[in-house]
Amino acid sequence: MGEILQMSLGTDVPPQLRLGREHNSKGCPRPPSMEDEDGDKFGNPNNSKSGKPPLNFSVMRQCNSSALLAELEQAAGTGFKPPSTEISSFLPVLRSGSCSEKGPKQFMEDEYICVDDLREHIGSNADIPSPGAFYGVFDGHGGVDAASFIKGNILKYIVEDNHFPTGIRKAVKSAFVKADHAFADASCLDSSSGTTALTALILGRVMLIANAGDSRAVLGKRGRAIELSKDHKPNCTSERLRIEKLGGVIYDGYLNGQLSVARALGDWHIKGSKGSKCPLSCEPELEDLTLTEEDEFLIIGCDGLWDVMSSQCAVTMVRKELMQHNDPERSSRALVNEALQRNTCDNLTVVVVCFSSEPPPKIEIPRLHKRRSISAEGLDVLKGVLNGI
Repeated sequence: MGEILQMSLGTDVPPQLRLGREHNSKGCPRPPSMEDEDGDKFGNPNNSKSGKPPLNFSVMRQCNSSALLAELEQAAGTGFKPPSTEISSFLPVLRSGSCSEKGPKQFMEDEYICVDDLREHIGSNADIPSPGAFYGVFDGHGGVDAASFIKGNILKYIVEDNHFPTGIRKAVKSAFVKADHAFADASCLDSSSGTTALTALILGRVMLIANAGDSRAVLGKRGRAIELSKDHKPNCTSERLRIEKLGGVIYDGYLNGQLSVARALGDWHIKGSKGSKCPLSCEPELEDLTLTEEDEFLIIGCDGLWDVMSSQCAVTMVRKELMQHNDPERSSRALVNEALQRNTCDNLTVVVVCFSSEPPPKIEIPRLHKRRSISAEGLDVLKGVLNGI
């Protein structure tokens, strides 16, 4: 230890005492905090006091910056590789599992749909890419009529649209509007009920997420959570500006003091007549992507899950479950049970879609074998740590 204190600038430091490079306001931004299975945060720079880094050197060595990952790749030759420019032959193998619970609420107003084989569902002669699948969650409010109607009709309006399957973005956006108007015309149903709608349409390697409301779609990509939808809350800046531009107001987080979401299907007592400009929109936001080998699974869930769990925590949990038993049904059940233990106040509906028949592989991060020098600033920090031991 005395030898370490006498090190001069530029001297190599043994790997076990090497300090991970900290990113500050003068360098690259720190990566966002992540959560483990128990919801505990790690990698958060606010956890340590200024001037005294934690004594756990192994934690300090963890750094997710792109610069360090590049050095890891150069040193080990494997692991984190840049996106390939080669055309991939990957095709997803689709399978899903779901779980839906009433939770602490008096009534169950959630609905969901899982279609693992779209061609079989709509007819074997359908000219659509393979594999094809469709999934959706619908969080109803003011009764279950809207959620049940949209669940039973949204896919029909998509596949019957003139733009399907060559122009799926136009087809899906149009289907949301058609389903909303059809619900308003259904005299036997309560048109004042409403629902959020989040759907995932998969054709070949292309996946299109459409969202209207505060349900959420999260992609599990080699253990990382990639959010594919935005929660449409009235207080969200973009939604607030849209609402106010159309003459709406927000009271205590509620659109016109009535609704806690900025987009929904149904709720015709708020929307008024068809064709009128209303702050409450049924138009979905779309996000599409091309699936690769690194994309392991998709989680779509109503806000009863996301109210008590972060996206990263859900991905970490599902990945761990799939590595143990490779069952998306049990994985979705695990998420629901965890949300119940965390005292969610809403109905719970979760769908887990896997893109491979195999469980997720174990992630191995290559160790850095290259010896590195310590900076003057790092040396001062190291001295402070050792003096405090």
